[in-house]
Amino acid sequence: MDYRKEYEKWVNAPYIDDKTKEELRGLTDEKEIEDRFYRNLEFGTGGLRGVIGAGTNRMNIYTVRLATQGLADYVNACGGADRGVVIAYDSRRMSPEFSREAALVLNANGIRTYRFESLRPTPELSFAVRELGCIAGIVVTASHNPREYNGYKVYWEDGAQITPPHDKNILEAVAKVTDIAAVKTMTRQDARAAGLYKDIGEKVDDAYIREVKKQSIHPDIIREVADDITIVYSPFNGSGNKPVRRILKELGFTKVHVVREQEAPDGEFPTLPYPNPEDPKAWELAVELAKKVDADIVLATDPDADRLGVYCKDTRSGEYIPFTGNMSGMIIAEYILRELYNMNVMPTHPALVETIVTTDMAKLIAKNYEVDVVEVLTGFKFIGEQIRLFEENQTYHYIFGLEESYGCLAGTYARDKDACVAVMLLCEAAAFYKQQGKTLWDAMCDMYEKYGYFREGLYTATLPGKDGEEKRNAIMDAARNNPPSTLAGKKVLAVRDYGADVRRDLTTGEETSTGLPKSNVLYYELEDDFWCCIRPSGTEPKIKYYYGVKGRDLAEADTLLATMQNEAIKIGN
Repeated sequence: MDYRKEYEKWVNAPYIDDKTKEELRGLTDEKEIEDRFYRNLEFGTGGLRGVIGAGTNRMNIYTVRLATQGLADYVNACGGADRGVVIAYDSRRMSPEFSREAALVLNANGIRTYRFESLRPTPELSFAVRELGCIAGIVVTASHNPREYNGYKVYWEDGAQITPPHDKNILEAVAKVTDIAAVKTMTRQDARAAGLYKDIGEKVDDAYIREVKKQSIHPDIIREVADDITIVYSPFNGSGNKPVRRILKELGFTKVHVVREQEAPDGEFPTLPYPNPEDPKAWELAVELAKKVDADIVLATDPDADRLGVYCKDTRSGEYIPFTGNMSGMIIAEYILRELYNMNVMPTHPALVETIVTTDMAKLIAKNYEVDVVEVLTGFKFIGEQIRLFEENQTYHYIFGLEESYGCLAGTYARDKDACVAVMLLCEAAAFYKQQGKTLWDAMCDMYEKYGYFREGLYTATLPGKDGEEKRNAIMDAARNNPPSTLAGKKVLAVRDYGADVRRDLTTGEETSTGLPKSNVLYYELEDDFWCCIRPSGTEPKIKYYYGVKGRDLAEADTLLATMQNEAIKIGN
């Protein structure tokens, strides 16, 4: 792609607005121009994700329109125009505009749209697709990415992000749309008059909240101890504020303190260097408030409210301890599975679904309560896909699904991770353990003693631009061609190359299928329950290194984890 030619086309095209042209003419750095135009912003298997700005490799109304025209072509090919598409958006910059543009392109192609009149959580969009009987859904969000990003995720009629064959088919349909000027659109006034554009809101909210609250196991316990639990919550200037606070209030929690500086929707995230629950710096104000009000637990949801971060007070030291996504997921998993098992209400053929980079503790918890485990590739869309497959094939009853990146789902009302239900269940678990004189940290320590001291980590290398893309590809090629024989003093027993669909036993040389779809992922199985996994991010210019260890106690596990990180990040470099 000739980036200079594309740049000139945008600067001179009559269909590009003057403000965009002015932004482009103001660029003086040739590398910046190249980065904006050396390729089209990739429509991946989930949708778009990129930096907001003018250019073919940026998130703007034109790239959104292009992607939506491709989606519209596919929806019409599937005969889904009358069923329609539901659209939601979060608090990020340009989210309302992008969601509106998407609706109007769909409308111009004869497709009905149901657009939330204000920001909503991503899991509510997932719920709304099935609630309204739509053929597809769109949510405009960049999730937990930095403030300069925005994105566009597509869901299909089952409420999950698009998976085969629809992901491939939609990607092909989008790729065929190359001329911005040929994209159909119309005015909102005309779309309303034609009965194609409809605002939605409160009715769907009420139905969604009801379904979330149905996942509560012991609402009676909440009512008994709710006045004794102090909660600090931050919505990170995103979409979780109203639904999370409503759920906690309706369940009976009375001491909920919100971080005021991070309460109102704001795509600039003024007090957050990075609106990600995984970033310790994002927690400074929340922990400060927690200390002031002597909170039991501190919670934060990312801007589109599908990820939950947790801090818990250690009553022995008085310090607030951060929980990884694995830890909070294990607390919820143990609580749900144990209570269903002990109450003798576990469904037949129950299953827990986790991704390949999620803690191995999940397998032991499931086994303890006679629940099967199904592993999927990284990405919650694959967990959502399993819910549909379980129902279609009548194989399992889905109980719980989780991934290491701070996302989980209880129940099947949605088909994507939901921080709102995670907040509810963590607070309910806190109430349950409060009755026993324990904190969530005490409960986590009990689980370490019971199942083993599993610890997991993630290291991310950011490699932006065209040069970065080439470097990322080189790292994966080198890692694939020269696998390590040991890591952190542990022998590599097997290598799974999901890109080639091969698991190679390094002891016997036997090769078998991975059993999962092809993906550019490498996974190393090590001795003594150690493991490591490498993959390029599907949404950002990054290489991600995941790893897990098991120690005799927390101190040893943390030491082993640090050693593993130091060695893992050298793979492919």
